[in-house]
Amino acid sequence: MTKIGKTVKVHTLIIGSGAAGLCAAVRLRAAGIEDIAIVTEGLQMGTSINTGSDKQTYYKLGLYAKDNDSPEALAETFFEGGSMHGDLALVEASLSARAFCSLVNMGVPFPRDEYGQFIGYKTDHDPLRRATSCGPYTSREMCRRLIKEIQTLQIPVNENRVVVSLLKTGERACGAIAVNLENDSETELETYQAENVIFAVGGPGGLYKTSVYPSVHTGAIGLALKAGAMAQSLAESQYGLASIKFRWNVSGTYMQVLPKFISTTQDGNDEQEFLKPYFKSSGEMNSMIFLKGYQWPFDSRKAAGGSSIIDILVYIETVLRRRRVFLDFRFNTENFDFDTLDSEAHEYLEKSEALFGSPIERLRHMNPGAITLYEDHGINIVAEPLEIAVCAQHNNGGLAANKWWESTNLKHLFPIGEVNGSHGVYRPGGSALNSGQVAAFRATEFIAAKYKDLTLGQADFDNAAEQKINEITQLLEKGGKRDWHIDRDEFQTRMSAAGAHIREAGNLKKAVPEAWEQYENMLDEGIQNKCPEDAAEGLRNIQLCLAHAIYLETSLKQVSDGVGSRGSALMLSADGQACHETLGNEWNFQPENIEFRNKVLETCLTAGGKVEHNWVPCRELPHCDGWFETVWAEFNKNEIYNK
Repeated sequence: MTKIGKTVKVHTLIIGSGAAGLCAAVRLRAAGIEDIAIVTEGLQMGTSINTGSDKQTYYKLGLYAKDNDSPEALAETFFEGGSMHGDLALVEASLSARAFCSLVNMGVPFPRDEYGQFIGYKTDHDPLRRATSCGPYTSREMCRRLIKEIQTLQIPVNENRVVVSLLKTGERACGAIAVNLENDSETELETYQAENVIFAVGGPGGLYKTSVYPSVHTGAIGLALKAGAMAQSLAESQYGLASIKFRWNVSGTYMQVLPKFISTTQDGNDEQEFLKPYFKSSGEMNSMIFLKGYQWPFDSRKAAGGSSIIDILVYIETVLRRRRVFLDFRFNTENFDFDTLDSEAHEYLEKSEALFGSPIERLRHMNPGAITLYEDHGINIVAEPLEIAVCAQHNNGGLAANKWWESTNLKHLFPIGEVNGSHGVYRPGGSALNSGQVAAFRATEFIAAKYKDLTLGQADFDNAAEQKINEITQLLEKGGKRDWHIDRDEFQTRMSAAGAHIREAGNLKKAVPEAWEQYENMLDEGIQNKCPEDAAEGLRNIQLCLAHAIYLETSLKQVSDGVGSRGSALMLSADGQACHETLGNEWNFQPENIEFRNKVLETCLTAGGKVEHNWVPCRELPHCDGWFETVWAEFNKNEIYNK
């Protein structure tokens, strides 16, 4: 049975409770918007509060010593990554210090020296020392401080809700429908009516079989795609080596201590040091392993002659040979010798006073917290190997929005955080945390300035809500027998095989129609409604399956248009460039066509169910040389919100 529950009316609804969504709630109150509510599966359920790395990075404007930095210089770094709009780059740069200091003022313990300067270090794709960190759980610390602020402000938080539909009337968002899991006796649909919707649902973690997204996080971009919201750069994601029993990036020190890579059969037998045949010496092999610490994300530019060959070899072992791969920190590789390492690796270990012992001894010396982190999750890497795979980690693309983070084609919808596709092909490590905080500041400032009045017609909302409730109820009352676990495994397996870091035209051409067939079958057969959890997960599968079909279509579009290999995607082509001297022609790849760096691929699902793509030029990076009195006057008149 399906119960139609209450309707909650709020001025601004926040969907999601990661670092971006929580910040948005705090900023709305600061801007004078009192009538707000957060709807979420749980304050402890998102990616932000459940993820990290050996030293999770927050990327911001340089704030130390003589570092010569400025908003425009930082924006240039963002923009140079390719396929990013210049105005978004400048906004993310301009507000980075303000957003960062807001977190500091809430108590996030970012390190500073005795003079109050915030020390920095260089991260990937970073020309300066802009990165900072407060340890493995930087984003968790952010969330904890923001949650404390939410509680102090007594902002309503509706937990145990799974949002299953966005509501819109005409070309504007007006609310959402959620399954209320607090009602465990029957499936209850709860409706939210809102003047504005802040969509902070995170990245598409539920699309992939091999994923470093926490298992409690699936993402919900499919809800916005179904509503017709414009997306951009969907095919641009990051992938990298991660443990799979406990999902965690094995970057940084985990690689720099030079663990032994081994593989086994599925039952744990036939142990092999499988990397050895691909390298001329153990020194060359270990030097590449070391570089994976610096160069953790899979990078197609480093496939031939670079450290990303490690990711490819792990993929071959796990996906093609169907074996299991482990990092064994207990033992050095065969014929291990520090003197055979290249100068960069040797110098790093020497300066770290780590030219001794086994990998676990070096790890205990250089980063003991990296060991206790796994111990906290029941994994003893001192005594047993750590199973890994190449996993989806972050979507640089997402929904398209303007410089106030409002959807480009669905008014009053504000996608913030990872679900917003502001990043391009490459981005500095840790810039996503900055982006989510900046987005919260921008969206809430615009809402307070331009969308404070109530303009939503009650009859329009009622019609939109009734239509969606009827659609959902029909799906739930068809008596569907599909097992949501099986459906999810099917599209996740397809996505990891065809739409992750290894892409090939033939595989994508096969995967796309299979994806749409699964989606249509799910709609035709309906959702199993034995209990509220089954109903919620079945409805979640609908939006996830739709999203994976659109992501696959976008990847195929890029392959067909000749974009080539870029970012974390290797486009295989038998007549392309050789990947490695020990690999066959099937691993040749198409080089990047850099002309596409100046374009952004927009994607939209039409009302008729057709996926449309359009390459648009990157908006140029603004170069500002304003006059104080003029800018001051525009600000006082609220004219900045009309530009």
